Parts: sequence; structure tokens; C-alpha cells
Amino acid sequence: MAIRYQAAAEALRGSTAASAGYAATCLYVKSDIHSMMAPGDKPLVWLHGEIKTPPFSPTARLEAGVLLRRLQAGESLGLPHSRPMAGIGPRCHELRIPDATANWRIVYRLDRDAVLIVEVFRMKTATTPQHVVEVCQRRLRGFDEAAEKE
Repeated sequence: MAIRYQAAAEALRGSTAASAGYAATCLYVKSDIHSMMAPGDKPLVWLHGEIKTPPFSPTARLEAGVLLRRLQAGESLGLPHSRPMAGIGPRCHELRIPDATANWRIVYRLDRDAVLIVEVFRMKTATTPQHVVEVCQRRLRGFDEAAEKE
């Protein structure tokens, strides 16, 4: 399952979408995280973004990691941690990570066999900026096209 996603992400990086800057940047499951996955857990497929300190505080980074781990295990999250993002596409959601000086959002899509991380950004307004929605849609469209070719 992860091989299909890796091949699609690699293909997408070499596409014209990659040159436009909104394609998948990497797929990685660090060896220490991968070894902690239980059988049946979904891998995280990173199309864009990262979670590190700084800019995330250690507390916010830990919160993001716990929520992502719960998604990998197949748990369905609702408010206040996650909300659907139907405007981006089917099965798309955003994790809501409060921090001391900012509110973070992690846009993700739940696929049958993986959790796709589409975007990580600092929330500055009450609504998700339209350009973030459009970038996420382009990334997912490009990823799906690359995955279909595999």
C-alpha cells in the first residue's frame, strides 16, 4: 500500500505540477515512527508541510503527533480536534492545533489505506484562505492522477 503512494508521490514530483510548486514534496515514514505502527495502521503520506519546533511549540507538536497517530489507528476525530473540509474534496478534513501564539491547521485526506497530509499552515483568519483551498485541491488532483497511472 505505501509503495503505491510512494510511486505516485515520486511521479508527481517529476510532473509539470512539481515545477509549479504545489506537487508532493516527499513521502516519508521515519524509521522510528514506522516501527511503532501496529499492523493495520495507515501510513502518513506527506504531500506538503512538516511539523517541527520551531515554529510549533513543543506542546503543539506533541498534540499534532498524538492526533495524527489516532488517525493512523483508524479513529474518527470530530470537533474540537478536526472538522470536515468538503470545500477541498471528499474525505478531506483539517486538524485544529492550538498553540500559545498561533493556531495551526493540518489539512489531510483519509484514504482507504493511508492518511495524506496535504498542507500545514498557521491560521490567521476566521476562515480557511481560498488560496489554501485551491492549493490543496491541486495537490490532491495531481496526486490522484499520478496514482491512477501506477
